[in-house]
Amino acid sequence: MASLGQQGGDESDDGMDEFMDRFRTEKYKNAFNESNWEEEFDTIPMFMKKVPDVIDPMKHPELACIQAIIHDDDRSPEEQAQGLKDEGNEYFKEKNYKKAIVSYSEGLKRNCADSELNAVLYTNRAAAHYHLGNMRSALKDSVSANKMKPNHLKALLRGAQCCMELRKYGDAQQWCDEGLRIHPADKKLQELRSTADKQKREAERDARKAKLREKKLRGQKEALLAAIKERGVKLMRITKPVREEEDGEGDEGQVAAGMGELDGLMSQEATGSCVFLDDSGTLHWPVLFLYPEHCQTDFISAFCETSNLLDHLAVMFGDELPPWDADRKYLPHNLQLFFEDAESERLHQVDVTAPLLKVLQHSRCTVKDGSPSFIVLVTGSSYSKQFLSGKKIHWLK
Repeated sequence: MASLGQQGGDESDDGMDEFMDRFRTEKYKNAFNESNWEEEFDTIPMFMKKVPDVIDPMKHPELACIQAIIHDDDRSPEEQAQGLKDEGNEYFKEKNYKKAIVSYSEGLKRNCADSELNAVLYTNRAAAHYHLGNMRSALKDSVSANKMKPNHLKALLRGAQCCMELRKYGDAQQWCDEGLRIHPADKKLQELRSTADKQKREAERDARKAKLREKKLRGQKEALLAAIKERGVKLMRITKPVREEEDGEGDEGQVAAGMGELDGLMSQEATGSCVFLDDSGTLHWPVLFLYPEHCQTDFISAFCETSNLLDHLAVMFGDELPPWDADRKYLPHNLQLFFEDAESERLHQVDVTAPLLKVLQHSRCTVKDGSPSFIVLVTGSSYSKQFLSGKKIHWLK
């Protein structure tokens, strides 16, 4: 027997020597890879820094087993809800609020009989919604939590915070008042109540100021419209092309302006200016000059209705002519101005010595989109003759 024992021991020793010899020359096949051992380490559930979005049992069998234990249908609804709450809390700690919401929602679906646990699930889900900016959903969950557990401090605080974010300061006050009846010494509720009072007063003050500004602006608009109507100046709004569903054809329509459509006639969006009435009751118009020969324009932001066009031309084409007028043809006394009849597309020559108001009062003149515009041509030039050829023109007599 001794010889047998000795023989077995010798075999064992011989095997170990052989194993050690192989160990020195061959790498262990099941070891972590030296180049990406950290990534492989992260596949072990205990050491995972982040849970995968989708758990594949083939890739993560250990994690799948843990998940199966958590969601084991054999457990009571209370146990399942508790497990899902804990799972949601872990996601919440990782700031993965979307996954936390899913876990809390699954916990609520278990319909367990523990009202306090359900209240916590609602409160925690409200917190996750709050951090995602879903204030209405967070407020709804706070209401549900408060119904299940009326003295739940976190639900009361969250409800007040949601109302503050939604600018419902009166509701925030009610949440705080309800909470302070139960928790009169809570500093967070006291601070929230004070902030809600202050911001409510500020909101009411701002609303009053906005209402006064709106009233003042409405009065100014009404006075402006009345002044334009009194002068007999016609306004027109050029609408955007409208596609007909039946035939697919579009057309640019013209809509006559009513008293309530002044906002649509302002040229402020396009030019930065609009017609206004000064303290003396005089209108000032944004006026556009078009030079089709050179594809150029000039813009006067506040053209007084009592000023004539020639005075402005003398300024624009005075000692310093524009760089695009290489031939120095655009001299004040050598220019013709026209406006276009919106209905007939006939050109009407303008008396440049007449005040702007008289021009705008012409029976065929219409102010489009709040800004009078005039075509400027050089009298007798070849381009002028070509441009005016074939056009219907009403010449000055």
